Amino acid sequence: MPGGSFVGALVSGFLTDWLGRKRAIQGGSIIWCIGSAIVCSSFSIGQLVVGRFINGLSVGVLSAQVPVYVAELAQPSKRGQVVGAQQWAITWGILIMFYISYGSSFLDGPAAWRLPWGLQMIPAVFLFFMFFLLPESPRWLAKHDRWEQAHEVLALVHAKGDHSAPFVLTELQEIREMVEFERRNKDASYVELFKPHMIFRTHIGMFTQIWSQLTGMNVMMLYITYVFGMAGLSGNANLIASSIQYVINVVMTILALLFIDRWGRRTPLLVGSTLMMIFMFANGGIMKSYGKPAPPGGVDHVAEESWDLSDAPAAAKGVIACTYLFVASYAPTWGPVSWIYPPELYPLRLREHQMEDLPGVWCILFRDDSARVLLLPETAGKTLEDVETMFTTPGLRAWKTNVQFRHVRQLEQGAIQSEKLADLQAEPGVSHQESADKETSVTPKV
Repeated sequence: MPGGSFVGALVSGFLTDWLGRKRAIQGGSIIWCIGSAIVCSSFSIGQLVVGRFINGLSVGVLSAQVPVYVAELAQPSKRGQVVGAQQWAITWGILIMFYISYGSSFLDGPAAWRLPWGLQMIPAVFLFFMFFLLPESPRWLAKHDRWEQAHEVLALVHAKGDHSAPFVLTELQEIREMVEFERRNKDASYVELFKPHMIFRTHIGMFTQIWSQLTGMNVMMLYITYVFGMAGLSGNANLIASSIQYVINVVMTILALLFIDRWGRRTPLLVGSTLMMIFMFANGGIMKSYGKPAPPGGVDHVAEESWDLSDAPAAAKGVIACTYLFVASYAPTWGPVSWIYPPELYPLRLREHQMEDLPGVWCILFRDDSARVLLLPETAGKTLEDVETMFTTPGLRAWKTNVQFRHVRQLEQGAIQSEKLADLQAEPGVSHQESADKETSVTPKV
């Protein structure tokens, strides 16, 4: 499946640039259903491998492009909340499928594994059909000279259909300027991601995703039954205790949805990594101090080479508690922010390519990069075009950037007016309504 994800991510940029964000995501849903159908009907290991590879293609496309689509549609003051909802959906998926798999384990024969793999098609079917009700990304529409549709979408998502709302006009003008600027420059390519003016953003975008995976969260998600088996839990007691962390993951992610746009991006990453470090070291210290090598066959047949805490019940409870606290630290911080931050970093011409999950071999370049969180500029409370301006401003100092939540909320609500819109309306003989007409009727000059 990771191999399929790698390939799917690489082609997702070309796919979304050709079909649009909306149709590319619907295509990914279809691919998922095909892979799942092959898997749940398997009669050989080879068929399982093919089905999982196809599933991976879908994951590569969707994980790369859904954050881009959501970020380009969301209001700036709610962008973190809306993109973070993807991570919340992931936590729900993990929780639901764990309990479905647990329940299916009581079935006899192949139904025990065919049923879960078949049921996983349901979310993809729902996603495919519900996307017919959603609009295309306004920035993709603008990039393809469909300006009236772009204006329509901006009015729909930012002003309840009011085409002349000040924030809608400001956003459209910023998108227009960005499209014109990018057309005056050469077309996007992978090479540009590694040029001097873009390498910093490529670097932080990549390592945000990489370190999110290397925090140890995947170990806690995928192999938690092994960890709890070392702590002396077995059978249903182990499975039920393991499921608690999935509940914690769902509940604690809600904090990010409520406050991530006010907290910003930098602070959650710093706080989350600190707390996770503490609980990981605590687990290691407890196991070293109170544990011993497992006997032949492992603890409760969990693993041949493992660690045994079954003779130290208090220490075992400490490991379980620290594991829960680790998950509770990840859920509102690195979990959602690793999805929110990367699509905010890049200009329109590179956004779909940047989110294609660049090869994991780059991990070797990021030793000690956890400290570089201090160098991440703050992107919360800014439009995507404002983020681009921030990065292209000489002398950028990450620690001098801050969350501009209140300012952008006032812009969205029309309480204050942007300088760009004021300049547009100040043109001789141009009224407010005429400026709105001008926004929809003028096609950018190449």
